[in-house]
Amino acid sequence: MNIVFFLLTLSAFVLAAGHEITRGPGAMAALAEGALKAAEGAVPLALGLVGVMALFLGLMKVAEAGGLVRAVARLLAPALARLFPEVPAGHPAMGAMVMNVAANILGLGNAATPFGIRAMEQLDRLNPAKGTATNAQVLFLAINTAGITILPTSVIALRASLGAADPAAVVAPTLAATLFSTGVAVMAARLLQGRPTPPPPACEESACEENGAEAVAPVPAWACWLSLVALLGFIPLMAMYGTVLGPWIVPSLVVGLLGFGLARRVAIYEVFVEGAREGFAIAVRIIPYLVAILVAVGMFRASGAMEAVLGPLGRLLAPLGVPAEALAMAGMRSLSGSGSFGLLASYLKDPAIGVDSATSVLLGTIYGSSETTFYVIAVYFGAVGIRRIRHALAAGLIADLAGLVGAIVICRLLYP
Repeated sequence: MNIVFFLLTLSAFVLAAGHEITRGPGAMAALAEGALKAAEGAVPLALGLVGVMALFLGLMKVAEAGGLVRAVARLLAPALARLFPEVPAGHPAMGAMVMNVAANILGLGNAATPFGIRAMEQLDRLNPAKGTATNAQVLFLAINTAGITILPTSVIALRASLGAADPAAVVAPTLAATLFSTGVAVMAARLLQGRPTPPPPACEESACEENGAEAVAPVPAWACWLSLVALLGFIPLMAMYGTVLGPWIVPSLVVGLLGFGLARRVAIYEVFVEGAREGFAIAVRIIPYLVAILVAVGMFRASGAMEAVLGPLGRLLAPLGVPAEALAMAGMRSLSGSGSFGLLASYLKDPAIGVDSATSVLLGTIYGSSETTFYVIAVYFGAVGIRRIRHALAAGLIADLAGLVGAIVICRLLYP
């Protein structure tokens, strides 16, 4: 991460200095303003996460105390054991990762971040070399970056607000693109990790209880298959009725988890407050990491370095029918969530593109099928003090590229 941080700032400085010399004053002032604005925006962004982090980590704590997280981990153990051989069977990290992936699938980015940080904390308890990312942590981050998504809620809401005839037109291509990018992300992380870590012994009951979950009986195989069938059946249901079911998800999640805890005789109020307190501490702890990465990204954007990189690529791919806006969206999405959403809104409002055009669906699909990789690395790894990220950035960027390719291909097939 040290090299990435320095290269982003150095390339921005060199390009701005060149513009300052060749085009006259102004480039350095814009670079300084971009850096300062990014630094100022990092703290409100982190503070804005406090409430969300407190809410969902409070709910997560209730789920852990009631044994739900560990039960979910055991339920999906056959699949997860192949993906994460370094994590013991039944470990709380498994359940936390499942809840994070589920939140991403439903388009609940605000919920996915706290669940993801909880998963990183649990994975870090298995880390023999603190400060260095493990294979499991890198793979989890790559999967999170690809993010299988059934319901891209923010894109659907934006399209609806602009009067699109079919706001949910991005659902099917986004699901297809994210399925492809997730597969590529897993392969990239596996190929880049080098020699795999040998599988550990099963999680001891006492060790699991120390991690905040009570002992839960093994789940029978038929229950695993039934849950998988239910999940597969839920995908087309959300694709068809996502706009109707979407508003029910968060309230149902709150009531459902609290009700589960109450049924399991958990002191839900006290446990929720304990988890919320942890969420507040995490939100404050990640502020320095956010400042660092947002300043570097802000300088990179303000200097025009991103346009300098994407411009030649856009001209190269134009004969293939790939609009320049698609590359700009993909590049911005990897760097900035708010910036990419603002860029998407500006494109959809542009009469030359229109909200119902094939290009608008492609841009929305690109937004929904990729992630702010630099932000995710800063937040997830910063929360557990990871400084050596190993191949995490490469795997994340490969997943972003796969999402772009998948979005272009599926949109060309569906909207020729």
